[in-house]
Amino acid sequence: MSMRKDKLYLLTFLSLSLVFLIISSVAIRYFVNEAAEKVLETQLEFSQREAKQVAMLIGNQLENGMSKEVSIKSIQQSIENSNLDAGFVSVFNWSGDIVCHPDVKQLGQSISNKESFISSVSDKVTSQDLYKLLQKREDIDDTPSLKNNQDSEVIFIYPVANSDWIVGAHANTFKVSQQIKKIRSNFQIILLVMGFLFILSSVLIVRLIGSKYEKKLEIKNEKLSDEIINLSKLNSALDTYQQQVSDRSLLNEDVDSSTKKRILTYVRNELVSVSTEDIAYIYTDMGITYVLCSDGKRSTSNSSLDELYTNLDNTYFFRANRQFIIAISSIDKIVKYGNNQLKILINPSSEVDIIISKNKAAEFKKWLNL
Repeated sequence: MSMRKDKLYLLTFLSLSLVFLIISSVAIRYFVNEAAEKVLETQLEFSQREAKQVAMLIGNQLENGMSKEVSIKSIQQSIENSNLDAGFVSVFNWSGDIVCHPDVKQLGQSISNKESFISSVSDKVTSQDLYKLLQKREDIDDTPSLKNNQDSEVIFIYPVANSDWIVGAHANTFKVSQQIKKIRSNFQIILLVMGFLFILSSVLIVRLIGSKYEKKLEIKNEKLSDEIINLSKLNSALDTYQQQVSDRSLLNEDVDSSTKKRILTYVRNELVSVSTEDIAYIYTDMGITYVLCSDGKRSTSNSSLDELYTNLDNTYFFRANRQFIIAISSIDKIVKYGNNQLKILINPSSEVDIIISKNKAAEFKKWLNL
């Protein structure tokens, strides 16, 4: 029994773990995608706003008569040595030569095709596009040598009015990828902790409920065992009493001379005398009193059950309920019925169940000398 319970708890644990793994894998994918798109959407909005502001600033300077050299020098001084870990802006011409860049070493160099995610000012980059790019980069750049803290991607370009310059907004793809990985890792840790607590608490609850159910089952089994023992005693007492009554009948011992040995009944219009020793049981149905003999023959009586029972030998007959008087010799078996009630199986069998109520059961046991 203990091994079965342990196996049940193990199967419960494994089932919950499997269900949780399936749900958590889907949940992690969904929540990470949603969180990543929110992060990238914020990055895009910030980069686009910053690139437009720089482009408009340069355009206004040129429109107000400032020379290109002075304007570029001013912009270079403002963005030089800015933090490359976050997003930054650069200025390059239509040929792709860098004019302004936070890293002065990049000045004069050309933007590589790998570094630019867009090819024209008409390109519109969405957070979904950028997320797909980062996932593709993760799949390709598997080796540490290909990963650089300064990896960047041009995610937005905006032309400068009155010039051949373009302001490009860069995103540090490595940092953004690391940030998304951190989000994914945090989600995994949270779900693992929640999953562990959920599975552990579920198993404990199942075990607690199972223990309570087992205790109730044990109590029911004990009650059932007691009832079986009591019924066994009752049927044993029935056999003993039937034997005693049979022996007494053979010896022709009269217990009470006032009791009738025969009763008058009717079969159709014919008057028939029936020996009380031949009666199996007497019952009423629809106001008519029927007398059923051991051989299955049935007749009727003009007397009520109360009148008949008064004149019958209480040693042989028992008033089971308002509808039945049963003879000791006709009782086949006694079984439990409902809540502390007894059901009498009789021969010949009766179409109506003969039920002895809870209150009458004690008197019935006393009748059987139990």
